[in-house]
Amino acid sequence: MYENSYHGNADISGYTFLVTGGAGFIGSHITEYLLRQGAGEVRVLDNLATGFLQNIKHLQNLGDVKFLQGDITDLETCKKACEGVDFVLHQAALGSVPRSLAHPELTTAANVGGFVNILIAAKDAGVKRLVYASSSSVYGDIEDSPKVEQRIGQQLSPYAVSKYTNELYAQVFHRCYGLEIIGLRYFNVFGPRQNPNGAYAAVIPKFIDALLKEQEINIDGDGGQTRDFTFVANAVQANIRALFAPQEAINEVYNVAVGANFSVNQMYTFLQELTGKNHPANHRETRAGDVRNALADISKAKRLLGYNPEYTFKQGLDKTVAYFMSL
Repeated sequence: MYENSYHGNADISGYTFLVTGGAGFIGSHITEYLLRQGAGEVRVLDNLATGFLQNIKHLQNLGDVKFLQGDITDLETCKKACEGVDFVLHQAALGSVPRSLAHPELTTAANVGGFVNILIAAKDAGVKRLVYASSSSVYGDIEDSPKVEQRIGQQLSPYAVSKYTNELYAQVFHRCYGLEIIGLRYFNVFGPRQNPNGAYAAVIPKFIDALLKEQEINIDGDGGQTRDFTFVANAVQANIRALFAPQEAINEVYNVAVGANFSVNQMYTFLQELTGKNHPANHRETRAGDVRNALADISKAKRLLGYNPEYTFKQGLDKTVAYFMSL
């Protein structure tokens, strides 16, 4: 899946990369890309709270990968991880809107405190560039469609606030310390290795797992809410292109999506077709903090990063279902 190069003519064999949250879903895919493309050294920093060693175990023979178990909420751990690093890809976070509503203190500690620690460590280590994961949840209650980066509304959850706070801190660290930083607002990223288990599991792997096991499935609200579902390989592409984008691209945030949206009901119909399961879902109350509709304008990322999604939603679903059926 990562045979295509997203880093242009850059020779990455002499660089050291740090992927925070690199044993997690998106982080492990970024780690895989870097190793398959011949990166000099890839460090993975993860506390294994939501990541798993099995996500990177199969990558050990692809190149020089070093695993550091530690928490980004500890500044000294971050400083140690950043020593001698050229580029940082910051994916570590506590995801999930419902989790943030239940435990805003945990979300804030990891997503805000941890992010600031990484910024400090990257600055002190002289890192060339830092690319970090923001979120489409930053758009909040704004009803614009598609969403454009320069217009946001009021955030609807502690998780959304934490990601917007990241963007504000990133601007300050660029202006005050000259750190090269680029933020990526992910729109509902999905794909292989995404965890289907637990109270805060993302909807696509959760539905696939339940369909294959013929378990009860609940859709929040009427299912008419729409999302710009984004296959993980597209998110990886955006991260790598951001690392090597020209100077005019830094100190900005970019939508990372496909530029097409589908309802949750449509997504569930596709999943039934792909799994061969005709299994009606139940509808329950609308989830607190949810955005009703999400569609991204990706023209800015195309123009300044050279980003161009390679996988449509349905192509990504096909690969994702095939992955889960192979387990």
